[in-house]
Amino acid sequence: MKHLSRWLLVIFSTSFVACTSSQSPELKTGIWRATLLREAHTLPFLLDIQPNSDGKTYTAFALNGSERLKLDTAYIANDSLHIPMELFDSELIGKIDGDQIKGVWRRYRVGQFAGELPFEASFGEEYRFFKPDPAAKTPSVNGKWAVTFQGETGKDSAVAVGIFDQQGATVTGTFLTPTGDYRYLAGDVRGDSLYLSCFDGSHIFLFKAKIQADGSLKGGFWAGTTWYENWTAQRNDNATLPDANSLTYLKPGYETLDFSFPDASGKQVSLQDPAYKNKVVVVQIMGSWCPNCMDETNFLSPWYKKNRERGVEIIGLAFERSDKLEVSAPKMKRMAERYQVEYPILLAGLSDKDSAARALPMLNHVMSFPTTLIVDKKGKVRSIHTGFSGPGTGKYYDDFVEDFNRLIDKLVSE
Repeated sequence: MKHLSRWLLVIFSTSFVACTSSQSPELKTGIWRATLLREAHTLPFLLDIQPNSDGKTYTAFALNGSERLKLDTAYIANDSLHIPMELFDSELIGKIDGDQIKGVWRRYRVGQFAGELPFEASFGEEYRFFKPDPAAKTPSVNGKWAVTFQGETGKDSAVAVGIFDQQGATVTGTFLTPTGDYRYLAGDVRGDSLYLSCFDGSHIFLFKAKIQADGSLKGGFWAGTTWYENWTAQRNDNATLPDANSLTYLKPGYETLDFSFPDASGKQVSLQDPAYKNKVVVVQIMGSWCPNCMDETNFLSPWYKKNRERGVEIIGLAFERSDKLEVSAPKMKRMAERYQVEYPILLAGLSDKDSAARALPMLNHVMSFPTTLIVDKKGKVRSIHTGFSGPGTGKYYDDFVEDFNRLIDKLVSE
């Protein structure tokens, strides 16, 4: 009996340990300061994690400046938190240990592993790069800057306009480029240096720059798991970019668009269909993987609901990571559901500019996702806008919306 009792005690103890070890760890809800690590460079961002009513899952937001970007439903599996970002084929995965989470940000491409970075998060920390220090030196970078990005070899360069809003040591802003903006950047000035970052599941951006003796900026730009460029900037209130309405245009001899592509259900949709006859049509060249396209869709979707009765239609042409409908249709549907899109999104080809140019041979090229074409009631292309200045650009976004509405009003009235 003594041996039997001892044996039963061992079984009970083992069972108890097995039960308790399988229980999910407690996840604290609220603000977490998260970081990704690349080559000894720390890219910080904030997460706001809130419990859902089912008691099992969570809603997570990535915080970048004024942006609260809702991520896909988060959940705990075994001892780890999973925050998927399915539109961008990426996921944050981290083991929960009280106030700490440690793991990886992992990226995929068409279902295949494409890279990862170490990920950590600390609960209750709400600063980005540095804890507030009223005594710290804070030179000003507020205003507009003429920027040049240059590859490490020094051969390739690109121009941009930096717009920064500084409040104390805190800086928000973005870079405008001929093909779109760098979305919501946030960071700090500390000592003689500027630090900015962004995490939205697709964009993984870290900018660092030293303020030079002449007031200019000189630093580095890290993106994703491998990309790096040098950048310099000169303060310039008159800095401008090429006209976004002149970069992409119809080849000589063309006045109209013509295409036919399948929607997510496989139905072929053409610009020549009766639904678009005698209507103004906005054609959105985009991709579900593209955060700038996400910003534009977030504008176009509610705009369409308010204006469709005026005789205006929108068609999205999605250039995806795969040109196979069975692979890309779920992503197209997911994007449509997320932004409540009521206009058709068609699979037009692969997500590269050469593929887009082949799909739309009447264009001189496609240099940016998104690119927006506006077609009048007679089928003539009246405007082609390269890139998109999203809400993170402030005045530039407001100017785009005003110009867009002005042109639509004119074409509807014709």
